[in-house]
Amino acid sequence: METTKPFREFAGYSGLSVLGMLAISCYILADTFFVSQSLGTNGLAALNLAIPAYNVIHGTGLMVGMGGATRFSVLKSRRESKAADVMFTNTVYLAVFFSALFMLVGVFFSAPITALLGADSATFDMTNTYLKVLCIFAPAFIMNDVLLCFIRNDGNPGLAMAATVGGSFSNIILDYVFMFPMGMGIFGAVLATGMSPAIGILIMAPHWLKKSKGFHMVKTGLPLENIKINLALGFPSLLSQLSSGIVMIVFNGIILTLVGNTGVAAYGVVANLSLVISSIYTGIAQGIQPLVSREYGQKNREAERLFLRYAMISMAVISLLLYVIIYVFAGPIAMIFNSENNRELQQIAETGLRLYFTSALFMGYNVILSTYFTSVENAVPAHVVSLLRGLIVIVPAAFLMSAAWGMTGMWLACTATEIITAAAGAVLDARAKRRNLA
Repeated sequence: METTKPFREFAGYSGLSVLGMLAISCYILADTFFVSQSLGTNGLAALNLAIPAYNVIHGTGLMVGMGGATRFSVLKSRRESKAADVMFTNTVYLAVFFSALFMLVGVFFSAPITALLGADSATFDMTNTYLKVLCIFAPAFIMNDVLLCFIRNDGNPGLAMAATVGGSFSNIILDYVFMFPMGMGIFGAVLATGMSPAIGILIMAPHWLKKSKGFHMVKTGLPLENIKINLALGFPSLLSQLSSGIVMIVFNGIILTLVGNTGVAAYGVVANLSLVISSIYTGIAQGIQPLVSREYGQKNREAERLFLRYAMISMAVISLLLYVIIYVFAGPIAMIFNSENNRELQQIAETGLRLYFTSALFMGYNVILSTYFTSVENAVPAHVVSLLRGLIVIVPAAFLMSAAWGMTGMWLACTATEIITAAAGAVLDARAKRRNLA
């Protein structure tokens, strides 16, 4: 019985977390589908140019939520309830600060940011509208992420999953209603997306409103030490999302010069599927986080590593299955988002799907390893892994490989980056194991 209990815990937490993260990824995937059907190639290109803003907002919510919830789990495992409540309160303070910042950016700076993202006359208005409304809804996105992390770590992963699934389904329904019967265009798509996390917060109300929950708002200031701990532990989660945004901005810019708006629209198909697959890995990683943090707090090193092994094995099996499916069904997948039957878009997207996702196995390894380092309060290796894949390697790889091999080089730049990062991560993990043994 003892040998099955850890796996059951892993399966329960990670399974529910994966379902929740898949639901979150559907926010943008639903927009992509309905925009492609309603507004065609230019609408799809405009959406793809604006999506990095979603990565930044969602990444900030995960940074604040994961950082605070990780420290919360460690403190609760040590029975330091008062300190855990202070950590939750400080996390809410940070969420309010970042929410206000994004709202100000959306109201006053959306147009210049739209221009920086590369929108031309055909896509500028749609991109600007999507960006502005997304930033105005930042408080809903960020507080939803915070509450999801704390409620999951407070022993209620089922409700966290239900909230994300409920929010996602509401997004799909509202997308259809706003864009087709009501004819609201790109504004309808982003309005539906912004309302979804607000619905998720309401679904979680039975937990965060009850007095017996494990976290409470308390009277406290905002100590610099708690800010440092929160941001240091959560920063890899932000970097993981930022990496997607940075890659999209760089890829969009290069693809615009190589094949124009049609290429950007085709990349939108690949990037949105990447968002879904990345959410599976993030779900597995977030599922083991409270378990690993608990064992770390109680100094159970063997159990801590056992949960990591379960995560890596599950990720490897899922990655191989997903790649086979993508390779075989690349054509039908691309056609779903090709409402105009654009032959150039279809050809670019099919090739991109088959080449880009050769990175899947290494991507999953890096996402899980980075979160594992965070879960045991080992922030520096987590930062190194996240920075390598999100900025240091991917940007030069994209420029160099596209210059050498055009679009083929663009698609394979991600694979090269993830392989290099995985090798560095394996070295860091081996060093951490040696230190623990010592």
